[in-house]
Amino acid sequence: DFEYFVISVLHMEGAIAQRVQYPTWVDCRKFEGKPLGSLRYSQRVKEEKRFRGLVALAHLQPDRRYDQRRSVSSEVSCSDNNSSVLLEAGRVHPFDKDLILKAKEVIPYLNGRSMYLVGMMGSGKTTVGKLMSKVLGYSFFDCDTLIEQAMNGASVAEIFEHHGESFFRGKETDALKKLSSMYHVVVSTGGGAVIRPINWKYMNKGVSIWLDVPLEALAHRIAAVGTDSRPLLHDESGDAYTVAFKRLSTIWDERGEAYTNANARVSLENIAVKLGYKDVSDLTPTEIAIEAFEQVQSFLEKEETVEIPDGDL
Repeated sequence: DFEYFVISVLHMEGAIAQRVQYPTWVDCRKFEGKPLGSLRYSQRVKEEKRFRGLVALAHLQPDRRYDQRRSVSSEVSCSDNNSSVLLEAGRVHPFDKDLILKAKEVIPYLNGRSMYLVGMMGSGKTTVGKLMSKVLGYSFFDCDTLIEQAMNGASVAEIFEHHGESFFRGKETDALKKLSSMYHVVVSTGGGAVIRPINWKYMNKGVSIWLDVPLEALAHRIAAVGTDSRPLLHDESGDAYTVAFKRLSTIWDERGEAYTNANARVSLENIAVKLGYKDVSDLTPTEIAIEAFEQVQSFLEKEETVEIPDGDL
């Protein structure tokens, strides 16, 4: 069942993490009765030590210049067919130095807390999430994949067809409930996870990050890879882009406000303007991940200021 599958994955991840001194997850019971503020500062030194191993590995790679738009390894580009249009061909070092430095900055603030990526279908949650988890030394989970595994390998589209959307959303909530008890994980949620208030209860145990992508860009991405795996888009006929854009607009009207509940917003339009790109499609997952870390750190810094009054420092 789902819980057995998650535990099995954690055992495999744990064996890998142990080699580089990265804990895959933390027993929640160790944190019971301890205020978050008192943990954060005592944990920072430990987190700094954990990060040294990753930085050391990075320094072993050739130090060469490369086009930032081709700064993601082919290993990541093959991870998700629906997000692969985010990436460009080319095999280079998977961790851009700026990304490593930004991860180093945010780790002490995270204090082991998990991160939940939310956003519309095709927004790149899985691709960006995998990159973020690798550079942090976190474990990565895709909610859709966990549900498919729990349903004996049935695809999301098949689950929708045979059991309906309500059944799927229930399984999604079950997955988030179990994941919320873990630390040191990055989770890619389904596009509709935000519509259930109970899901926010579980995601708020970590940090939620909204990947905000323009609908036009999403429609182009989805049209490029097809709608077969998109149960909410697959039943309509017509030009792929037009169908995708029309349906995405309807879905946005239903969910758009819910996405704003996320702790951090990563606007691809803002990143493109900042970096001088004409189109958000020019952005790489590395650049998006850097912005995500910046927004997460900004949120956690504000949270820390509120939690710990000046007189207690």
